[in-house]
Amino acid sequence: MNQEFDFQKIFGQFDIKGEFLSCTRYGEGHINDTFKLTVLNEGKEEHYILQRINNRLFREVDKLMHNIELVTDFCRKSVVARGGDPKRECLTLIRTKKGKSYYCDGKNYFRIYVFIEDATTYQIVRNPQDFYESAVAFGSFANLLADFDASQLYEILPNFHNTKVRYENFLKAVKNDVRGRNAKVNKEIDWVISHKDLCGKIVDKIESGEIPLRVTHNDTKLNNVMLDSKTGKALAVIDLDTVMPGSLCYDFGDSIRFGCNPAAEDEPDLSKVNFRFDLYETYLRGYLSAVGAGITPEERENLPMGAVLMTYECGMRFLTDYLEGDTYFRTHREGQNLDRAHTQFKLVDDMLSVFDKMVEATKN
Repeated sequence: MNQEFDFQKIFGQFDIKGEFLSCTRYGEGHINDTFKLTVLNEGKEEHYILQRINNRLFREVDKLMHNIELVTDFCRKSVVARGGDPKRECLTLIRTKKGKSYYCDGKNYFRIYVFIEDATTYQIVRNPQDFYESAVAFGSFANLLADFDASQLYEILPNFHNTKVRYENFLKAVKNDVRGRNAKVNKEIDWVISHKDLCGKIVDKIESGEIPLRVTHNDTKLNNVMLDSKTGKALAVIDLDTVMPGSLCYDFGDSIRFGCNPAAEDEPDLSKVNFRFDLYETYLRGYLSAVGAGITPEERENLPMGAVLMTYECGMRFLTDYLEGDTYFRTHREGQNLDRAHTQFKLVDDMLSVFDKMVEATKN
């Protein structure tokens, strides 16, 4: 696939000193095409990340890159202000020679970041320390952007975490029953409806101003955190394609949803699915240690609700997609979305059973 791009020509569009040496496919991402660019500058090799942006998914590249440009520039200034190393503690976007944040060859869209040296990402949590460090990374990300005006950002995916809208979409799917699956999942439909009061818990507080509008990452998994290859310590958050206005509770909650369940997201055997409160405490400790003054008392108080809400929302989306014929989430077998919904509903039940403990932990 590399042969379809003229990497040397693409490289020549960007404001990078040195001579083009090579460009090879890199990483395990599935959305954009990612390559490691090697340049010879004053006798030394320097590395960059070059990406072809998936403009089929992200159709408004100008808005996408507007968000990334603003966020990376602000993070860089914040890192410098606190005496950190911006080449390792945040993404550095390279402009084109015309000063743009990306280059389009007429068909494809490309961007380049500085390569973060001596760092790695992991697809799975190997141990609690990895989970802790991912919390530190996302807490630090929130802290760096604490004074950023999130209203400057576009909603790349409108209503992405508007749980009230997600619930309305669910009800439409139930009403339309396009695949005739309602009868098979009456129990699951009733479960979602019985928990509908969760939907406005964060959205309403954002609308009222009780919870401030913040920059949210919206994909807070371990594989979007760079860890130092030698120390294992958190360095930077990557993959900013979904940065949008939202609530810190969303990002925190999605990390908990994903990281505190030892089973696979589509595990059919629900006896293997459970909410690990010890991992919740681990993540909470790391997150609060890094976010510091970048979080308000109201946000901190609602972190546990963020975990419940994101899990409820995700399960509802899986069930909605199942009812609509599995058209959004990729499936590899019959009933996979339904299994995914079941795991999320089980986690919500587990969280609610210890919710008072979750709340108490945030106070310590």
